[in-house]
Amino acid sequence: MCYASKIQPIRVRCTIHDTAKALKEDKDAFYRDSVHQMRHHMMQPTPWAYTVASPLLFSLLIHPLSGQNLIHEINVDSPTMSSGRVMPRDYTPDGHNLSPPLTWSNLPTGTKELAVVCADFGAGSPPPWTHWLVYGIPATATGLPTGLPILPNTPMPTDLVGATQGLNGWNRPYYRGPAPPAGTPHLYHFTVYALDKTLGLTPGLTREELLEAIDGHVIGRGDIVPIYERF
Repeated sequence: MCYASKIQPIRVRCTIHDTAKALKEDKDAFYRDSVHQMRHHMMQPTPWAYTVASPLLFSLLIHPLSGQNLIHEINVDSPTMSSGRVMPRDYTPDGHNLSPPLTWSNLPTGTKELAVVCADFGAGSPPPWTHWLVYGIPATATGLPTGLPILPNTPMPTDLVGATQGLNGWNRPYYRGPAPPAGTPHLYHFTVYALDKTLGLTPGLTREELLEAIDGHVIGRGDIVPIYERF
């Protein structure tokens, strides 16, 4: 294993193979120590935080892959957020609490519709805590704009007709941003799922209901994992 779990201010470069091995052997320690190290390094011009918080590595942690269910990797990005970096305040209750813009590419052939889930795997009882659900997104869409509607009966943008939002952890059908305890950085997983079928799901599903509904229909997945910390 190339990852040190003792609290020594070190910088290491790990291969994906070694990191995946570390995740498998000690997921809880990796998550805890990763957050500690990212808090220490995230304001410094180093690639280390990007390595630890990369979507691929956290997909291995949160969505373990097996040889029988490897799926296509979607490229997920944002014009205002990056994995391993602090997200803007505008997307939190400390700012305007707007849903952030997302973009995606490299969808698998056969994609019929998309779903987006934002969750904090370091919060909730049990975790994760859901911040946002959007599903029924047309396969022709290339992303989500800033500030999706939160008022009832407000129409979606033209390129997202048919999309709907599910319930967040506060039981509200819209995005609500991060508000972790002061001094405790949390990771926010924005995961895009490509589905092989138009499911016609009803509005207001919970995360658990959505994941159950799309089970067996996911043919692609990708993540972007920014950080937020309050001081």
